[in-house]
Amino acid sequence: MARNRIFTGLDIGSSEVKMVIIQKAVNEEGFHILAQSREFSSGIRRGVVINIEEMSDIIVSCAKKAQEQSGKKINGVYVNINGIHIFLTASHGLVSVSRADRKVSREDIDRVIQAAQTFSLPSNKEILEVFPKEYIVDGERGIKDPLGLQGVRLEAEVLAFGCFSPYFKNLTEAVFAAGLQIDRVIVAPLVSARAVLTPREKELGVAVLDIGSSTTNLAVFEEDNLIHAAILPLGSFNITKDIAILLKIDIDTAERVKIEFGSCVYKGTNKKEKIKGEFLSDQLLVSKKNLTDIIEARVTEIFEQVNKELKKVYRQGLLPAGVVLTGGGAKLPKIVELAKKELKVPCRIGFPQGFFPAQEDSSLAGACGLALSGFDLEEIPSSRSQGNVAAIIKKVFQSFVP
Repeated sequence: MARNRIFTGLDIGSSEVKMVIIQKAVNEEGFHILAQSREFSSGIRRGVVINIEEMSDIIVSCAKKAQEQSGKKINGVYVNINGIHIFLTASHGLVSVSRADRKVSREDIDRVIQAAQTFSLPSNKEILEVFPKEYIVDGERGIKDPLGLQGVRLEAEVLAFGCFSPYFKNLTEAVFAAGLQIDRVIVAPLVSARAVLTPREKELGVAVLDIGSSTTNLAVFEEDNLIHAAILPLGSFNITKDIAILLKIDIDTAERVKIEFGSCVYKGTNKKEKIKGEFLSDQLLVSKKNLTDIIEARVTEIFEQVNKELKKVYRQGLLPAGVVLTGGGAKLPKIVELAKKELKVPCRIGFPQGFFPAQEDSSLAGACGLALSGFDLEEIPSSRSQGNVAAIIKKVFQSFVP
């Protein structure tokens, strides 16, 4: 069924709103991108929708362009939720195995996951998604799928994502006001990982770092499990603001200077080279080295924050598959070189994988990852027969309906 359907990813970012429509390729491994559209963002601040009407108009424009390109009608979308209000907490659940033969059933697994979610939260916060790290049967740890195992006591160690409910409501209302249904809301740190990471990387130990405009999303995987995630309040627009302030130029000019002349590492001579452009006034004479120093300082700050997060889970400098950089901020020249120096692990740029035509735009990783998540969820019935518990229990609580 999923192979004939279209799946739409709606990536709501602080600088751009992007939409991608995909469909499973017939008799091929991969997906066709039927349409992609983008619009400049408005009504959003640091990943949080603050003006529902403005954001709704932008989503309408994106959807109209995507539908015209694809010739398909969009019914539902998979959308991300972003912002530093999102939190991650570890929790533990414990239940007794219910069957007389002491074999763990699907109902036992559901009950232990539910038990792990039973913890106190303020009234204005709610749980979005839950990810089991491991199951424990009668004290035996490290079990990924306990279905059918024999025991008396079943435990689960989980990671639970939560959010500030009013911000969640703003997001969903903006999408509903655009005339679209929400198939699922997915937390931002996870969406790019689906598009850019390989199964082998997730097994060995890898981090995906999505550098957006106002936030940077980090997700760390090992043995195919999510072990840590964070949303950092820094992004590529912070670099633009630094350039504008230090060079005393307007923000639009600073953005063009960053894109056309910026680099994370200076490789020139000691001689101060000047940058020139048709859009620059005659009065602006900027050394390439000085520009690089501004960019390098801010990007280094982002990597320092990443190292602090990796240190929390004892993975600083200890990721065999390294760090995969994606998002619009990953387009900065020589960012991989600087990342290797600061993070001390292998690094590469992550592009959406498995698409026709091939995608070489890291800023589309989020939208592509959202659409791919839609396909995965449609495949859940077949996964259930294989005991893919992690895929089955991941869900969103959509409290706000139109």
